[in-house]
Amino acid sequence: MLVSHDERVPIARLLTFLEHGERMAHDCAKAQAALTEDSGTRRFLLSQAKQEALHARVFQGAIAWLAPKHLRDAPFLPALEEYRRILDDALARRDLMETLLAEQVVLEGLGEAILTRIEQGLVKRAAPFGPLRRLLLKQEEAHHGFGRRQIERAIERGETDPESLRRWAQHYLALTDAMVLTLCDLFESIDEDARAWARDVRTFLPDWCSP
Repeated sequence: MLVSHDERVPIARLLTFLEHGERMAHDCAKAQAALTEDSGTRRFLLSQAKQEALHARVFQGAIAWLAPKHLRDAPFLPALEEYRRILDDALARRDLMETLLAEQVVLEGLGEAILTRIEQGLVKRAAPFGPLRRLLLKQEEAHHGFGRRQIERAIERGETDPESLRRWAQHYLALTDAMVLTLCDLFESIDEDARAWARDVRTFLPDWCSP
């Protein structure tokens, strides 16, 4: 794999951030499955939880290969912890719509945006495991699409409304912006623009999330 020595630690740190995001997604999808009475929705969420756990293990393996000393690092990202806190609050309130917005739409959108960017860089570096990387990206796309469809059906049934969704989305998006911008030094070290990465997540959002 044509990753330079100087790029190994910053890329490992980025993967550590993704690994923690996958663990949060796993916990959330598992908890969401207990909130729904629809068997098809429950099956999808339990399947998603398994896939998120696998993604976290894949990222761990990549970190171990790139920079073994950083394998057990925990990213110091107050915005990530705040995101987890308000998502847990929504789960405790059994507010499935807010959790679908926060996890499947916004967080999976961020994951999809980052993985798409990483994929472009890894292709340029002739990195191995292309089929596995593409499978992860395809699963992230499926989780994101599932959340969007669930919410759009809820809007049609009158169970939620775009104004409430936009208000929630702006709060969660402010935290994803803060997460990415906190990692500015990391992006600069691999010659990437953190603000462009933060903007990318909005390209994956539905119109009803726009201000």
